Amino acid sequence: MTTSASPTDPVPIPFRQALWFWFKLGFISFGGPAGQIGIMHQALVVERRWISDKRFLHALNYCMLLPGPEAQQLATYLGWLMHKTLGGVLAGLLFVLPSLLLLIGLSWVYVSYGDLPVIAALFVGIKPAVIAIVLQAVHRIGTRTLRNRYLWALATFSFLAIFAINLPFPLILLAAAVCGALLGRYVPHSVQSGAGHASTTASPQLPALIDDHTQAPPHTRFKLSRLLLVLGAGAVLWLLPMWALWLAFGDDNTLLSMGWFFSKAALMTFGGAYAVLPYVYQGAVETFQWLTPQQMIDGLALGESTPGPLIMVVAFVGYLGAHAHPVLDGYALWCSAALGAVVATWFTFLPSFIFILAGGPLVESTQNQLRFTAPLTAITAAVVGVMLNLALFFAYHVLWPQGLSGHFEWLSALLTLACAFALLRLKWSVLKVLGASAVVGLLSFVLF
Repeated sequence: MTTSASPTDPVPIPFRQALWFWFKLGFISFGGPAGQIGIMHQALVVERRWISDKRFLHALNYCMLLPGPEAQQLATYLGWLMHKTLGGVLAGLLFVLPSLLLLIGLSWVYVSYGDLPVIAALFVGIKPAVIAIVLQAVHRIGTRTLRNRYLWALATFSFLAIFAINLPFPLILLAAAVCGALLGRYVPHSVQSGAGHASTTASPQLPALIDDHTQAPPHTRFKLSRLLLVLGAGAVLWLLPMWALWLAFGDDNTLLSMGWFFSKAALMTFGGAYAVLPYVYQGAVETFQWLTPQQMIDGLALGESTPGPLIMVVAFVGYLGAHAHPVLDGYALWCSAALGAVVATWFTFLPSFIFILAGGPLVESTQNQLRFTAPLTAITAAVVGVMLNLALFFAYHVLWPQGLSGHFEWLSALLTLACAFALLRLKWSVLKVLGASAVVGLLSFVLF
């Protein structure tokens, strides 16, 4: 006679301890999504045993299906699972807030002192590292995603669509989703995905406070009234700031445009921050002219060197955009720029909170491993081609700063190759590569 494990009542997790962990995480979340997810797994699953490995991966697989920064969404989900809506909101905010404040300060330094030779030398060294970092992302996602000739074809066509034809990024995503749906219908094996993410470290088989068979807490049970409440609150939190910006600065102002633009960008971040950067570039550099191509590269370098999700580069874009096209003049120029950073961050991350708080109860009610759908698999393949275009865009502006008719930056080219070797072969961390590149930039300033 066999018996199945019966659900057990959840053991309360101390709120103050959890809050302290989320606070620390915001300051140590370096290493991109993989590093951030690894930190949470080690701390919450392996060390504290607050949540079981299976439930951790269950939540992660759901977050991977969503547009937006998966590590921040995972923190929000786990905070909500442990301490209801307040826990989720605080976990998500603390994951982002330190990076936002740091980037506002660094953006001010960049705008105020970026022309100083020593600061310029730092970025001369860092920019080649950015090229190598994007190439590493292309390699990492490509090797994981492009498993057959159909997905390779999607990546190739998406690259040609944005590189040669300059099609808008959302149109490329839509076309990839349609192709994925057709492949799923007629060639299903071509878009079958694996079991999602697995932890890199086997966790000890010890009971967790929220274990595999722990009974679902009352707040995680699906209720239609709660779903409608979350969606309504999300709509209000989107509409109120937009209305306030329109009321304060009129219907044709930079901050209002940023609200619309970053709301759309937040819904297109399938495949991580690198995937949406081409769309941000098209809008911020070409359409709205909030910043220059060189400034976009510098912003990505700052985003790579600070804690938090890489998509926080939008704070730099918002700061420089509101500084170049201010809604407040004179001594209030800094306030205008900082407000731009806040607006960009708010509208980029608001959908992530809504997705988690609205969809969490549905996910907990199933407790099944979620998998990528065929359209999302195709989108991820297309994203590889778009990211390759991004790497070439950065390389062009770094290696030929005055255009193809100008001189070629041999030092930057050699440094790019060295950084790529360090990342791909020596397995150096992103921070280590950025630090070494900055040192090379300073040495070139001193010696030459």
